[in-house]
Amino acid sequence: MPDNVTLYMVMKTIHLTTLIITISGFILRGFWMMRGSPLLQNKIVKTIPHYNDTILLISAVWTGALIGQYPFVNSWLTAKILGALAYIILGGIALTYGPSKQIRIGAFIGALCCFGYVVSVALTKNPLPI
Repeated sequence: MPDNVTLYMVMKTIHLTTLIITISGFILRGFWMMRGSPLLQNKIVKTIPHYNDTILLISAVWTGALIGQYPFVNSWLTAKILGALAYIILGGIALTYGPSKQIRIGAFIGALCCFGYVVSVALTKNPLPI
């Protein structure tokens, strides 16, 4: 059985890897959205992000538990989760639910800003933008 430090490093690596996959895929799909590409409708393009994001979420919860950090107890983690929820909502508007291309592009930019905020909070452990 691996010790907690090893398990933490594995979970953190999985979390960061899936995070990179998530934002890379989102940027690519946002580019396709702006270009009106039919690639955005490909079944695998619609499916893979859900699997990746599930692994991202599991690794986040596991990592938080390993270091004893919990939402609504630690303000930075609460802010990170709320920022991630805003990213998800704006991402959904950008790629699926936005009624016009202008709204979709605005939501895409907003989602990227939320992602940046979440990364900033994760790096600084401070919920206030620096």
